[in-house]
Amino acid sequence: MAVAKYKIVRKCPVCGEEFFARTLESWYCSPKCSKVAWKRKHDEEKRQLELDKIVSNMPKSKEYISITEAYAMFGASRSTIYRLIYMKKISFIEPEKGIRLVCKGELMNLFPLRQSPLDTKPRKPVTMYRMEPEDCYTIGEISKKFHLDDSTVYAHI
Repeated sequence: MAVAKYKIVRKCPVCGEEFFARTLESWYCSPKCSKVAWKRKHDEEKRQLELDKIVSNMPKSKEYISITEAYAMFGASRSTIYRLIYMKKISFIEPEKGIRLVCKGELMNLFPLRQSPLDTKPRKPVTMYRMEPEDCYTIGEISKKFHLDDSTVYAHI
């Protein structure tokens, strides 16, 4: 990996600390923050898969659903659903002590269905670039345009 001769100041998305990026691909200030970011992303993907599994196992004809199923289906937090119950905005039944089932139809009027963040980012198709001389820059043109050394531009190619 080529190291830049110019300074790139970035802010770490995990800890918020400003740092000088050593390469163009550096986004985290330390390996520790990089591992924390990977773990957060991995846990979020795992949580989304579990919610999708709950929704797929739920029968479509159910009129009343549990709080967990409502959370998985609509993405509204448990505390929001409980608050709506206490404000009497949605009806519920309590078949056993401590188990509440809320009306799915009323929740559908209040909330849209949960969108999976894994599916919202479609992959871009691979584009073919034209490598004609009139469509390309020379190393000298790049170094003049961005005020860089020729060796820095060459190191990043």
